[in-house]
Amino acid sequence: MGEQYYLVSQLPAIDFSDGRQLAITEKYFRDLCSRFLDPKSLKILENLSLEPPREDVKTGSEFLDKWNDKERCLRLALAQIRAVKMKKESTVLPGSCTADIMQAARTAVGMDSPLAAEEFLNQYRLETLSAMQPLDNFSVDAVYAYGLKLLLCQRMKLFDRETGKVSYRKIYDEILGEAT
Repeated sequence: MGEQYYLVSQLPAIDFSDGRQLAITEKYFRDLCSRFLDPKSLKILENLSLEPPREDVKTGSEFLDKWNDKERCLRLALAQIRAVKMKKESTVLPGSCTADIMQAARTAVGMDSPLAAEEFLNQYRLETLSAMQPLDNFSVDAVYAYGLKLLLCQRMKLFDRETGKVSYRKIYDEILGEAT
């Protein structure tokens, strides 16, 4: 446990609010963790991802299991709302899908801009992660939470309005080209 204190104390704050580069990379974070975490915790960290498995698979961390359940519910809620909107068969939501998750999904699907919807969902995810943050800032779950926040912020940094417009136009033109 003493080594985790040293690990956590070396992790810089992650601030996505400004446009600057993140103070840490995923590679550096994982390398740093490899020096301080026990083998079991490190194995769990290796599987850290923003995309949970489709099925409810236990990770070995109650915190990550809870995060994966919330993210899975959000993705299924988005799929269900989009399917209903397109008058297609929709998925059945798990019982753990809460009203706030459904509201976030409805809000995102109702947005005119895909970029604005993604930004909204990412902000919702950050807020969810903050609400789930373990009370013990030096626990291994706090390290996992930090890793998820880092992955989410890195993903958010990839969004670029101009690149998105070019990509959208290309896909749109391809669809129209195939339709004619």
